[in-house]
Amino acid sequence: MSECGGRGGSGGSSSSSSDDAEEEGGGGPAGSGSLSPAPAGASSADRLRRGLRGAFLMARRRPELLCGALALGCALLLALKFTCSRAKDVIIPAKPPVSFFSPRSPVLDLFQGQLDYAEHVRQDSEVVLLFFYAPWCGQSMAARAEIEQAASQLSDQVLFVAINCWWNQGKCRKQKHFFYFPVIYLYHRSFGPIEYKGPISAVYIEKFVRRVMKPLLYIPSQSELLDFLSNYEPGVLGYFEFSGSPQPPGYLTFFTSALYSLKKDYLGTVRFGVITNKHLAKLVSLVHSGSVYLHRHFNTSLVFPREVINYTAENIYKWALENQETLLRWLQPHGGKSILLNNELKKGPALFLFIPFNPLAESHPLINEITEVALEYNNCHGDQVVERLLQHLRQVDAPVFKSLATEPPAQLLDLPLIMASPCCNTVVLPQWHAISRTHNVCELCVTQSSVSVPQCSFLEVAGALDSFYLKEQAFYHVASDSMLCSNFLSFYSPFSYYTACCRTMDRSVTGFLDSEPDVFKSPNIEFPSVEKECEIDTPGSVPHIEENRHIFPEVDMNSTNFTGLSCRTNKTLNLYLLDSNLFWLYAERLGAPSTAPVKEFAAIVDVKEESHYILDPKQALMKFTLESFIQNFSVLYSPLKRHLIGSDSAQFPSQHLITEVTTDTFWKVVLQKQDVLLLYYAQWCGFCPALNHVFIQLARLLPTDTFTVARIDVSQNDLPWEFMADRLPTVLFFPCNRKDLSVKYPEDLPITLPNLLRFILHHSDPASVPPNLANPPTKECLQSEAVLQQGHISHLEREIQKLRAEISTLQRAQMQVEAQLSSARRDEHRLLQQQQTLEKQHSLLQLHSEQMQALYEQKTRELEEVARKLQELADASENLLTENTWLKILVATMERKLEGKDGAENLTPAEEVHSDHPEPSGPPRLPGSTPPPANISPPLVAERSNENRTD
Repeated sequence: MSECGGRGGSGGSSSSSSDDAEEEGGGGPAGSGSLSPAPAGASSADRLRRGLRGAFLMARRRPELLCGALALGCALLLALKFTCSRAKDVIIPAKPPVSFFSPRSPVLDLFQGQLDYAEHVRQDSEVVLLFFYAPWCGQSMAARAEIEQAASQLSDQVLFVAINCWWNQGKCRKQKHFFYFPVIYLYHRSFGPIEYKGPISAVYIEKFVRRVMKPLLYIPSQSELLDFLSNYEPGVLGYFEFSGSPQPPGYLTFFTSALYSLKKDYLGTVRFGVITNKHLAKLVSLVHSGSVYLHRHFNTSLVFPREVINYTAENIYKWALENQETLLRWLQPHGGKSILLNNELKKGPALFLFIPFNPLAESHPLINEITEVALEYNNCHGDQVVERLLQHLRQVDAPVFKSLATEPPAQLLDLPLIMASPCCNTVVLPQWHAISRTHNVCELCVTQSSVSVPQCSFLEVAGALDSFYLKEQAFYHVASDSMLCSNFLSFYSPFSYYTACCRTMDRSVTGFLDSEPDVFKSPNIEFPSVEKECEIDTPGSVPHIEENRHIFPEVDMNSTNFTGLSCRTNKTLNLYLLDSNLFWLYAERLGAPSTAPVKEFAAIVDVKEESHYILDPKQALMKFTLESFIQNFSVLYSPLKRHLIGSDSAQFPSQHLITEVTTDTFWKVVLQKQDVLLLYYAQWCGFCPALNHVFIQLARLLPTDTFTVARIDVSQNDLPWEFMADRLPTVLFFPCNRKDLSVKYPEDLPITLPNLLRFILHHSDPASVPPNLANPPTKECLQSEAVLQQGHISHLEREIQKLRAEISTLQRAQMQVEAQLSSARRDEHRLLQQQQTLEKQHSLLQLHSEQMQALYEQKTRELEEVARKLQELADASENLLTENTWLKILVATMERKLEGKDGAENLTPAEEVHSDHPEPSGPPRLPGSTPPPANISPPLVAERSNENRTD
């Protein structure tokens, strides 16, 4: 009855309470046990498991709390993201670009990076130059003026387009990825791009553009063919007959190969020419139209093998590049770190020629002379073709017959008598001469009216010279061009006359006049062939009659000693050209004067011998001087002096205790009468600065009137080999009046002040000098020497007293420093102990941290396992609830059926029993409710009553 009463009490509660109770009890025993308090002996894992189970059930009962927590977390994430992204909002957007070129410039400036428009306009032009720039780039700014200057000369033939390839919104920046600026591209119709990497100079850019416009050189005559073949650059000739068709087969391929060579080599080393005359083609062994010929000066020239190699533009260029012969090579260092010069110097001795070069000039006389020198230098076998080309170069450069340069080569052999006359003399006019205002060099040649060649007589030459000076006024009136010639009768013979041809030197010969300014003080020039007494000529003196070929090269054309010299020596030179207008800084580093009036310079660099030689800057750079320079270098015992590069002595003041020695002052300072102690050092030497205080103290001790303490930076100053050192620092002592007995400081002895004093006193003592038995010293000399030594001894004693005082002071300072060091050691020991204690604590904490980390990992794995089991239990609970509901429905249905049957059978007996027996006590029933059957237990009856009320 108590159990039924409890059930009945619960059944008498409100409907909401019954719903909650049903929901709580629906979970079965596990659900009712989850809300009960944990036993006292439960572990932490059990408590955590029960807490997670309670949180899970709470989330099921109150889902609005879970939604609120999720909404709050999302709000926090958004606030954090907004705070971290505030820095992006303060960046100022880039300003829109502005025009890089002026509006009046002939360059089309696409400053917004319109690459598509540039491609559009490129289709309508034959030759286009694209200039990609960055507005902030300094080199782009410097190239702007050069591009404008080139565009002003070629704007009617070439389209110049500048594109800003830095603006981030432009198409150029999005499509092109350049690693440097500026970038110059050229397009020839559909061929390109051809990138230009040469000097950013207007003349060089214009020359390259003209090469792209006209990659093939037309050869119409034999003279121009000789010009093409005698050039120092390798040449490729193609023969095509245009009579049959406007475009012969293979011509377009040959034309494209010329453009391809410019694309691969921006220097344009290989030149391409076209011959249309079959007679000219036969001279270079070209018979069939479409043949290609590669000219080589010393090796056999080649014809492109069409039957072996496919006739394509790329194959033609590769064939020419692989088989070319380099006579001279241009070097163009870009100014940054590069191994260009290093790679060339590794090949052997190199002759660097710095010349002012204008790429747009029609002729280059100095380069022609250098080419002539190179051809003769490498003509080892006396090749007839090379001799013919040399003859052509000489006649083209001959000043008297420049008008014959356009004549056929056969007429070039008919030279006048002046070219071969032995009775000629070169006259360098003095400054007071009237003709010297326009012409400074004259060639006087004496001839006779007879057919026979006269014998050269000094009297005849002298008479012609007198007549020339007497008739200078009449001769000056005919001076109208850069070259003038005139004939005059001689005073000494009515049957003879002299010829005077004067010209202005293209390259100044002032180098031969600077050293002898008083040569022409009188009109009577002295000739060495007549004088009995001669003086030694300085390197800059006026040359003799037999040496006049350096002024008129055509007077003496046969230089048999120089021809083929490269094959007769083990010091073969490689010849290189550099534009002095761009790379004069390199010449100055090699020894060229920075204030040279004409930027011409020649230097030989031999890396293997660690030396280089320079041509005397006072001498003009011409064929004669170059040949002599190369010959002097090539002989076994070269008379050339190794050029020494040194620092500027003016930057070192002379008032210092230690004298700074340079290359120029070495002989004056070190090899004078005083005793000199010289220190060899370098800026990169780490041990050298540690000796400065020692040498400063030494300089204070030694008397300055008899001793000199000096040093030299051997990394900046070259010395003769006998005075160089193989290690740094090195100390050499040069005793007075005995410089040949110089002594090196011992390497195993520390460089200290006492050691240096002993070293100097030992080697400066006259007793160490071997006595001269032939001339014994006099008594007065010995007395003066003793007085001098006594003075030295007294001076040293005073200095020793000073040193003792300084030593006592240093000792007291040493004691103070030792006391401070002992205190510092105690502090160090205490700190060391503290450090060891901290290290032990650190190790314990680290061990504890590792244990906690292991425990944390273990608990994490357990929590993961508990969460998995809770999830399984939740799934099982939901399934049980569903089955329980279905069972309740089934039981209720079955009970209704049973009640219906029992009611029909027991209706009459029940009424009889009710009338005979009183109603037993029991739970109250609602009106109209059916009493439970007799075979149903009371709990089931209570449950059915609850269900009826719910319905």
